[in-house]
Amino acid sequence: MTGRPPLLALDWGTSSVRAYLLGTDGAIMDTRAEPWGIMHTPGGDFAAAFTMLTGPWRDRFPDMKAIASGMIGSAQGWREAPYCEAPAGAAELAAALVTVGTGNGPLYLVPGVRRGGKIPNVMRGEETQILGALSLAPDLEKDSMVILPGTHSKWVSVHESRIMDFATYMTGELFAVLRDHSILGRPAKAAQREAGASEIDWPAFERGASTVRDSAEGLSALLFSTRTLVLAGLMEPAHSLDYLSGLLIGEEFRVARPETQRPLTVIGDPALCARYQRAASLFGLPAPRLIENPCATGLWRIATMAGLA
Repeated sequence: MTGRPPLLALDWGTSSVRAYLLGTDGAIMDTRAEPWGIMHTPGGDFAAAFTMLTGPWRDRFPDMKAIASGMIGSAQGWREAPYCEAPAGAAELAAALVTVGTGNGPLYLVPGVRRGGKIPNVMRGEETQILGALSLAPDLEKDSMVILPGTHSKWVSVHESRIMDFATYMTGELFAVLRDHSILGRPAKAAQREAGASEIDWPAFERGASTVRDSAEGLSALLFSTRTLVLAGLMEPAHSLDYLSGLLIGEEFRVARPETQRPLTVIGDPALCARYQRAASLFGLPAPRLIENPCATGLWRIATMAGLA
């Protein structure tokens, strides 16, 4: 490693924290990660966790600036960074950074984004990933739809490099609740215990997504079919969770269909994103482009706008 790294960037979420040492061009020079999300930080001591994670880098480069995004800036995190109102881009986020003392230099926290109105919506952490994706794929900046699958999946409308509007679907959380705490998950879990882990059954997933696509009833009336198809001998128990996944992800596309006229991009884990790419094809859409882990690039973009890098 040569030169003086200008920036320490952290993606600090609910379940884990990942730190990046970024070079003068924003390239990742080194990384460290720990399962110390805000709900799992040892002793609830964010300052101690920050020092343990980044201390060796800070010892070598004591004047290096540090920036973080994610739930670390929430009310449950180190210090709350109030939401920016949409529309918001790098300039608005950079202007609203909140500083917290770490005992080892200041840490600048990136605010999330809030959409007001009768049914308000919020994101925290996704805004940084989106800005990173726009830097990695500048053709998306003009007008695009970005999907961030996960516990609370986001569909985000981008125009002129700014987050204009977004919707949240509790797809991942609903899947986990139905799998682990409802009758729908029991047959598949029992079958998987007997057979062991298996790859996704794409025909079952596609069946779920196509079912919700073609139904006028919507998701709620179809969820129980995850059980009845097994009872009727029309689907193997081990495949029923992939069918349920198809129903839930297909519902996102069914509801968001008026918003899918623009190019689609998915950000996240390739295995999860592959489900969204497959669902898109079932709705007659081109496969969304995949962008993996753009958070470090987004943190660099915000830090540069704020004059930290």
